[in-house]
Amino acid sequence: WCLRATRARRVAPGALNAENIGASAGEESEGPGKAEPSPLPARESSKLLAFLTAFGRFSRPHTVLGTAVSICSVSLLALRAPADLNARFALGLAQALSAALCMNVAIVGLNQLYDIEIDKVNKPYLPLASGDFTVRTGRAIVLSTAAVSLLIGFASGSSPLLATLTTSLLLGIAYSTDLPLLRWKRFPFLAAACILAVRAVIVQLGFFSHMAAALAGPATAASEAAAATMAAGANPRGLFQSLLPPGIEWTLALGFGTSFMTLFSIVIALFKDLPDIQGDREAGLKTMSVRLGPQRIFNACIALLATAYAAACAIGCFWCGPAWSRLVTVACHAALGATLLARSRSVQVSSAQSLYAFYMLIWKLFYAEYLLIPFIR
Repeated sequence: WCLRATRARRVAPGALNAENIGASAGEESEGPGKAEPSPLPARESSKLLAFLTAFGRFSRPHTVLGTAVSICSVSLLALRAPADLNARFALGLAQALSAALCMNVAIVGLNQLYDIEIDKVNKPYLPLASGDFTVRTGRAIVLSTAAVSLLIGFASGSSPLLATLTTSLLLGIAYSTDLPLLRWKRFPFLAAACILAVRAVIVQLGFFSHMAAALAGPATAASEAAAATMAAGANPRGLFQSLLPPGIEWTLALGFGTSFMTLFSIVIALFKDLPDIQGDREAGLKTMSVRLGPQRIFNACIALLATAYAAACAIGCFWCGPAWSRLVTVACHAALGATLLARSRSVQVSSAQSLYAFYMLIWKLFYAEYLLIPFIR
């Protein structure tokens, strides 16, 4: 018994020391200020970052920026005086921007939901085509953003805003949805008409009407909207006036913006299919690019934009009133037109990458035009 006790005492200190060493090491590694961070927060942050990155691609940033710039530009046309930069203007602009950006995401997302197989060829970086988003996630984003947009429009109490959002959504559904009598993107004329209606007409007149009403207040919206447009310095045109909502009258800036953006929207509608010819052909989509070939469509787009810039210079010379307005209109449009023609010479029509890069330049020219429209007086 004594020998066993002695052996136990000899072994115990070693065992205790090992346990103490392990405990000490554990205390050092798990003690305050020295513990290794849990990997869970890092994983959650990584997932959130991956989702936001994919959502950015899903929203098509160039269209989001185009929507934001166009709404801000058109909203400035409703200003009558510096004093109109007030709380009403800020609230109306916030309503228009938030609702329009949500609707933009819903419409481009809907198109991606029905174009997954095509995008695997043409745009494999998009989240639905690449597998970064599931179809269920895409549907949830589309439904939620469309619902939020319409809710903002309804809560604003602005009939022009709600009508603009609803019409844009209906055209987006008709353009993309693969149902009987729909999916208008299969038909070149209807596809171009959808884009032209939204970018050239609905954005100009719908959001202008909303901002004019927001500045005037609910009681005097119609009469104040007319005063706001007349203050911009142009006489109404009877033929075009009959096409406008009550209380909205043509100004030089509003008429120019609508006309110029009509040509620009036709170009965007035609050119957007040029980089996608391969996938569209495989999917059986008879776009104008597939029917007529890339070179003809490219030349037609350059000719349309060159005509638009030449017309803008002429308007600046002969119709703009103030000298500063003439100078800005002529000089800037001449510079933009020269940039367009210079860059067009380096485009390789047989290269989808080269065509897409030039397509992004067209969008930059689109943004620049909206920055110039408020200077036309």
